[in-house]
Amino acid sequence: MDDLVRAALVKWPNVPDCRGWLALDARGEWFMRDDRCQAAGPFPQSKGSQILHDKLRGFIERNYEADAEGCWFFQNGPQRVYVELEAAPVVWRLSRPDGTLLIHSHAGQAAHHRHSWLDEQGRLFLETDQGFGLVHSMDMALAADEVEAGRWQPGEMAFADMAGHFGYVLSPAARA
Repeated sequence: MDDLVRAALVKWPNVPDCRGWLALDARGEWFMRDDRCQAAGPFPQSKGSQILHDKLRGFIERNYEADAEGCWFFQNGPQRVYVELEAAPVVWRLSRPDGTLLIHSHAGQAAHHRHSWLDEQGRLFLETDQGFGLVHSMDMALAADEVEAGRWQPGEMAFADMAGHFGYVLSPAARA
């Protein structure tokens, strides 16, 4: 968490939480969801405006974490802005720059594979030393190489069971 955010928490400890205004889609993209967008339907049916500003994305990602109930949020100064999730709290990106497979979160955090899971739609999720998330759709060829080589042996789990099993909440707004 940024030092500026920690200082704001001390200075203003009782700012109300915000729900429904920020979302993370299955490709690791952030979306702002104003009143009109929220009235049009739940995420991802009504996505909102994609956040394209690199510094804002970086600020969100540096201050992104989960509470004790598994609701993910962005600590925006003294205010917790809870995040609506399309699929999982993390979107994993895979690369092989020098022949070795690297796994990084949508925020750039390195991780190591522990186990993989397929849902009923054929989406691949990874359990890593840094948490649970969905493999980005553009990186499925690299993931398939790992499966075909026998390095990853995906189990099967219904998507509806994943949040409970791995301890995260898809919609903190619906839960509130």
